[in-house]
Amino acid sequence: MTDSTLQRDVFGKTADGETVHRVRIQGGGLTAHVITWGAVIQDLRLENHGPSLTLGFDTFENYPLYSPYFGATPGRCANRIADGRFTLEGKDYQLDLNEKGTTHLHGGKDNIALRNWTIVEHASDRVVLKIVDPDGRGGYPGNCTIQATYWVHGSGELSVTYETTSDQPTVANVCQHAYFNLDGRDDALDHDIMIAADHYLPTDERQIPTGEIAPVAGTPFDFREMAPMKRFVGSEQVLYDHNFCLSRTHVAKRAVVLARSINSGVSLEVRTTEPGVQLYAGFKLDVPVPGIDGKKMGPFAGFCLETQIWPDAINQPGFPNAALHPGEVLRQETDYIFSKN
Repeated sequence: MTDSTLQRDVFGKTADGETVHRVRIQGGGLTAHVITWGAVIQDLRLENHGPSLTLGFDTFENYPLYSPYFGATPGRCANRIADGRFTLEGKDYQLDLNEKGTTHLHGGKDNIALRNWTIVEHASDRVVLKIVDPDGRGGYPGNCTIQATYWVHGSGELSVTYETTSDQPTVANVCQHAYFNLDGRDDALDHDIMIAADHYLPTDERQIPTGEIAPVAGTPFDFREMAPMKRFVGSEQVLYDHNFCLSRTHVAKRAVVLARSINSGVSLEVRTTEPGVQLYAGFKLDVPVPGIDGKKMGPFAGFCLETQIWPDAINQPGFPNAALHPGEVLRQETDYIFSKN
């Protein structure tokens, strides 16, 4: 069942019988497939480069069963909130604890990355999707509307814009959770990376920020110059799943990350309005079924660059603001710019 004019097809059905659509958008040398479930970037290809640039599955059935947020849009508050608790305007809130029973992660067990979105607009080079996260879902206050726009254009540019509003004071933070692999190899540890951050957030055993804003200088977190993602302290490989501090507030879009594979000659530049970027090196990956084009997705098969408000910001003095009030629009913009030598 295909509408060739809109380049849209049926990708599957949810457990509740909802139709999951997949749309194709093309421009600037990029071709992206986006599915309505989770506003997932299912596949992303660069002209004159064979493998997909992102991890994902060829069929929908594997997403609810096995996806660790491949290409998804988690929220209404991405990343972690300590103990699932926060206080806003004198009211205490308890969110569900969907990570080891102690932490609230990516918006909870039935977050917006695990639900079907609605297509608002679909053109040849862009798609706009929307979802309403209802008052009380997961413990969050307020009816929260999130709109995602994916646009491929220019020279290898994928622009992602999220706009979030709420009818009550709430906490909000949305991000794109693509796992990148720029050469199609079994792991991405041969990639080099630069992150324009002087500080990062150390975490405790639950991966909750300790509150310290630590200098990267003299640590394995210093990526201010291009360096291999594969680093060791003694004989132990550094396992990156940390927020790098870019600013204390949302700012005009600027370049913050450059990643490249010497094997393929493909580079990725990231420009964002966001105050932080979470580098997750994918060390927990162990997917028991093949991905796109039969790709095996074990540890380090792809890496995430989650542009975002800092984790647990609602509970940490001095962190960027994560509260959203009625009448405000949280607009989060990120460009992923691909090129090949």
